[in-house]
Amino acid sequence: MPRKTQYNIITNPELIKQINPKNTQLMTDYIIYLKSVQRAEKTIESYRNDLEIFFCWCITNAKNKFFVDLTKRDIISFQNFLLYTNNNSPARVRRLKATLSSLSNYIENILDDEPEYKSFRNIIRKVENPINQTVREKTVFEDEDLQKLLDMLVEKKKYQQACLVALCMCSGRRKSELVRFKVDYFDDKNIIYGSLYKTPEKIKTKGRGKGKFLYAYTLIRGFKQYFDLWMTERESLGISSEWLFVSCRDNVYSQMSVESLNGYAETYSKMLEKEFYWHSLRHYFTTHLSKAGIPNNIIQEIVGWESADMCNIYIDTVTDTKLAEYFDENGIKQVGNATLSDL
Repeated sequence: MPRKTQYNIITNPELIKQINPKNTQLMTDYIIYLKSVQRAEKTIESYRNDLEIFFCWCITNAKNKFFVDLTKRDIISFQNFLLYTNNNSPARVRRLKATLSSLSNYIENILDDEPEYKSFRNIIRKVENPINQTVREKTVFEDEDLQKLLDMLVEKKKYQQACLVALCMCSGRRKSELVRFKVDYFDDKNIIYGSLYKTPEKIKTKGRGKGKFLYAYTLIRGFKQYFDLWMTERESLGISSEWLFVSCRDNVYSQMSVESLNGYAETYSKMLEKEFYWHSLRHYFTTHLSKAGIPNNIIQEIVGWESADMCNIYIDTVTDTKLAEYFDENGIKQVGNATLSDL
């Protein structure tokens, strides 16, 4: 089964209408501010949802106070409610508090010249955060797991889905980025070093404002055979869309949506009897490069991170496996770095 998340059950349309009008206006002004500094649409929507959760909670638990009148005791009560009544993870609590802190910073920095906010201070950061703990086990896929999935998809003639899984395995791209790949990205002229496809244009990825754009790299080995199967089927179906992954409605093919990938993830979890989510393949890709001896700074460039420190988060190699690379019965081994063509 897919990973379970504790969803918001605090808000509803009726409660949102009861939010203190001053809080509603403050939230509206803050959202306008976020748009003016070009925060990403999804980020803005997340902030709005977080604030609605908090202000709805205030209706029944903090006398629907105006935000500037809240006390540290109120914030502690909210944090306690999230942890022990709403069963949110410490990470989720931290995220909600970060939104409240961001709103507080907006008041301090932007509204400080207005009499109503002149003496306001950010109290959110005064309340210690809960200890960050892992509340759900991360899925780590081995080569055999994913090969099994690919084999089953091919056997069922689900060539597009096999190509999709293979692309994620061999590029480490996020699910929102996978649907942005185009067919002509995988032309022979886009091969570099004989082992990588490099997109001829930058694709949109996660980032502040309108998002960050970067070139994407895909390992040819492990991907091309599934790409070829899908291209053969596309030709037989007469699909001419520029997008690599498509959906069909009323005999018209269009760019596949991220929602389709969410549905596939549920299916793959059942097929593998192991929790599948697309981001686990980003971990798999990073780990695959690391096991092959690719240095962290090169992995950083391939994946598109700003810091090589991200490798420590994404590489899923256990300590004993790491030690085996350098030690055997003869002592310390001589280890050399691999090249991309070895993958």
